[in-house]
Amino acid sequence: MKIILKKDVQGLGYKDDVLTVKDGYGRNYLLPQGYAVIASVSALKRLKEDLKQRAHKIAKIKEEAEKKGKTFEGVSLIIPVKVSETGTVYGSVGPVQIAEALAEKGLNVESKLVNLKPVKTLGDHVAVLQLHKEVAVEVPFKVIPDTPVEEEKKEEEPKAAEKTEEEVMEEEIEEALEGPDTEEA
Repeated sequence: MKIILKKDVQGLGYKDDVLTVKDGYGRNYLLPQGYAVIASVSALKRLKEDLKQRAHKIAKIKEEAEKKGKTFEGVSLIIPVKVSETGTVYGSVGPVQIAEALAEKGLNVESKLVNLKPVKTLGDHVAVLQLHKEVAVEVPFKVIPDTPVEEEKKEEEPKAAEKTEEEVMEEEIEEALEGPDTEEA
């Protein structure tokens, strides 16, 4: 089935793209949701005329996206995450975390424009910002532990030492109480 997209559909295409999709997908999802229309002869003529009239506006929008893309050049992010003692990441880093990290640097971008599969490992990774259908920018980021494991161990050691002191005190008290009982018997 040939269709014309009326809106951007992530993973499929952008507004005014002419695509061929499976009949069921088009008929049961895209058409009823208002995301597309059937690509009939009259609809294609109307699209061609609309594109001709909007060509100047589209070029301006693309130029703005390219300017915005240049602001992301040289930007690299550091994303701190919680990590277990074995180095396993709790949860994952996704588009929302990337958008938040960029916002902290003063670069506002919607999380839906960030192309990234959830990252569940420490190290260097790359997120792709899709600012326009023809403008994509790569932003490198590094996933690091939130608090180093060594600091966590140092914090836990004093707690363990306190517990042993408490246990020693309890044992001494128990021995003192038990001592007189055994002498009487």
